[in-house]
Amino acid sequence: MPKTIGGTEFRKMIISGAKVLEINRTKVDSFNVFPVPDGDTGTNMSLTIQSAVKELSLCSSNRLQELCDAVSKGALKGARGNSGVILSQLFRGICAEIKNGEEITIKAFAKAMENGTKVAYSAVSKPKEGTMLTVARLMSEFARQSASKYKDFAEFLADVIKKGEEALAQTPELLPVLKKAGVVDSGGMGLLCIYRGFLGVLTGEEVAEEYVAPEAQKSDEDVFGDNSDIINLDLGEIEFAYCTEFFIINLKKQTTLADIDKLKEKLMKIGDSVICIGDLELVKVHVHTNNPGQALQYAVELGELDRVKIENMLEQNRALRAKREAEKKEMGMLAICTGEGISEIFKDLLVDRVIEGGQTMNPSASDIATAVQKINAEHVFVFPNNKNIILAAEQAKALVEKRTIHVIPTKNIPQGFAAALAFNSEASAEENKTDMIHAIDNVRAGQVTYAVRSTNVNGFSLKEGDIIGLDDKKILAKGNNIEDTLTDLVKKLKDSTHEIITLYYGKDVKEEEAEEAAAKLAEAFPDCDVDYHFGGQPIYYYIVSLE
Repeated sequence: MPKTIGGTEFRKMIISGAKVLEINRTKVDSFNVFPVPDGDTGTNMSLTIQSAVKELSLCSSNRLQELCDAVSKGALKGARGNSGVILSQLFRGICAEIKNGEEITIKAFAKAMENGTKVAYSAVSKPKEGTMLTVARLMSEFARQSASKYKDFAEFLADVIKKGEEALAQTPELLPVLKKAGVVDSGGMGLLCIYRGFLGVLTGEEVAEEYVAPEAQKSDEDVFGDNSDIINLDLGEIEFAYCTEFFIINLKKQTTLADIDKLKEKLMKIGDSVICIGDLELVKVHVHTNNPGQALQYAVELGELDRVKIENMLEQNRALRAKREAEKKEMGMLAICTGEGISEIFKDLLVDRVIEGGQTMNPSASDIATAVQKINAEHVFVFPNNKNIILAAEQAKALVEKRTIHVIPTKNIPQGFAAALAFNSEASAEENKTDMIHAIDNVRAGQVTYAVRSTNVNGFSLKEGDIIGLDDKKILAKGNNIEDTLTDLVKKLKDSTHEIITLYYGKDVKEEEAEEAAAKLAEAFPDCDVDYHFGGQPIYYYIVSLE
């Protein structure tokens, strides 16, 4: 059994952890606290670690420093939802601690786990115990305290996992909402899946090396990129003028894999943004350099060149900068939502871009950052419209340059609409931010959906299929039919200051049904104006707004 871990084993461990989590993704999703069909913790964590695998697939070296950089970068770019953001920070802390060594000892890994926990806790403004943070912390504390007792890495990791299982079992006692729902923390369960994948490598049960996460399967265009990022660069920042890319085919018989690694090292000496990946059948190369001829000369020593493309990025940048500067504005808006109707309403409210995301699929920090970069404005207001997306939106700030992201902490669609309506192009960014935050405070919102399993939560005894009404915190109503539950929910949400009730009906509700529901609400609440609009959202029959 191994006493230390090298770069090769570390790469396999990340891939194996991703595979085990993906296999158990549906199970982890099902352990979300609320019995609402939007459990996505497993999905978010899986997509996050798959993004790390994607970066590993582009890293030809097995040196720990390069592997750790790839894992940290990939996890950060792919972080989705709160669970994904926390996982990315765990990886970031672990990798920062082990990247400078030639191998990983048991003590070094224990110290890395401790650092990962520290970084993850610092990423959450108000950490809650009884979550995956607790599981990570108790595992790292055990690892630090007991590392010196072990000489076998596999035995050490197996006991760390046992401690994690004990910690997971304790989560319902630390977080009452878990105990009421009769589940353990889903994020903690997902983390243990990853560690079981790690252990499998050390015990000889690793996932096959050919495993590639779905998001890591890229087309040639994806690998090479389209150079669209240079629109955000100043001329002085472009050190290397020529984007040079090509394939090496029909490699010479004497060419070895080591020669491909040496090619990459040579390219890194004459440029940056180097990609040199492949095998003895085909190699893909991309480099930004001031000497494209030299790059081609290095490559032709290994085989034949194919599909050579050399672009002058300086000239591209001049043209694109001129165009963007002419079109640039001071402020823009980005909304995250799901549903055709909801999206169209945001566009009618002059939101610049809308990206898909919600309970069933949280966009990553990278997705949000990419969307922000496409808005030609100095200040961009981001409306997450879901409490599980706010952390990723905050993390996107670190991925964006030359723009200021203002995250308006909208927890639901009605709050997003209120924030967008508060926008005033004549006011300053700070004034708009203040007005938007005040606007969302004046909105009460709820949703009507159905229970996907039987449980007891928030004082309700629920059966699978029950219609339930909830706000952003808890379940407020249940019933046997949609309209009655909707009416009961509005009664719980409404106070004397509310004058307008607006319904946004989902894709599973017909327009005539929404009309009838609105009429019933108008009859029940004659002091309010009631309106309805097509939202097209999945899962939720109705989203209701009270103002």
